[in-house]
Amino acid sequence: MYINITDKVTADNKGSSGGLVHYLEKENRTCNKETPECWFNQERKDFEPYEVRRKIDSNKAQLRNDEAKFFLINISPSQKEIKHLIEQYGELGAKEKLKQYAEKAMTEYAKNFKKSGVTSNKDLVWFAKLENNRYYTYKDAEVKSGAKKRGELKTGEQMHIQVIVSRKDATNKIRLSPMNSSRGRNVAHSKKMGQFDRVAFKQSGEKLFDQLFDFKRNLNETMAYANIKKNGSLAQREQLSILEKGLEMNYQSKSMANELVKGVADGVFKSATVMLESVGQTVSSFLKVMMEPVYDTGAGMNPMVGTRKRRKKRKGKQNEQEHEQGLSR
Repeated sequence: MYINITDKVTADNKGSSGGLVHYLEKENRTCNKETPECWFNQERKDFEPYEVRRKIDSNKAQLRNDEAKFFLINISPSQKEIKHLIEQYGELGAKEKLKQYAEKAMTEYAKNFKKSGVTSNKDLVWFAKLENNRYYTYKDAEVKSGAKKRGELKTGEQMHIQVIVSRKDATNKIRLSPMNSSRGRNVAHSKKMGQFDRVAFKQSGEKLFDQLFDFKRNLNETMAYANIKKNGSLAQREQLSILEKGLEMNYQSKSMANELVKGVADGVFKSATVMLESVGQTVSSFLKVMMEPVYDTGAGMNPMVGTRKRRKKRKGKQNEQEHEQGLSR
């Protein structure tokens, strides 16, 4: 599941939302003329474009001209996830289920602000629209290589949802910016200034999809995996590599479990817990795989620890022998 938040797409978000609304109506002007996709939120499923623009543009009390008035959230399931929905609910059913998912995802968006009075999608001003196609852009490798032209339709299942959400809450009093990742100097300061954890929001969206549709996500399909691969520390990447090898080899032995648990460093165990929550496994089932060594060194989570200790021990003995030889000369 790919979830992205941006404050600038096609139209500047410091003015009217009209340009963005018009852009997102492109499929209704071309391939969906007979059965256009309507805008929706938790209240209705049949909003017209002018209603969306009018509501978003009027919900901006006390915002300066140079401040963002709205944001765009892109909710894009993978082709594997879309196929899973279609197999379960059919083509039309999959679209309706994805819309229901978007509604629940906006509740997760609201909760992520951790602000009193903003706890569900009902506390937001937002409108979403389902799109069926994606198009090649200048950023795509196929366009750069000349294999495809900019603007051509991408093949495969490309169903996704675009959401326009107001900067202000439904009361038009509280400012809500997903671009503010400040944690402040303390908890009280953070609550006052506002905060939004984009990584946590994306992970909650992933977990929500898995729970709603009983989707079995592989480790390398989780956001935690991608995040550690891209931004993780050396210890986290090593931990992930060990986990991957353990999953590939499907270890069955549990004889080293207790000793390995004792050898887990605090930092490594915390990262493992994040991955555990993302994958949705229980602690017990996670430990069966996570705590199995790639090599039986008896040295905890890192299979190289035992090797380093043995090398150090051999080097120490070698130094002692050389020292004794030097004294005897």
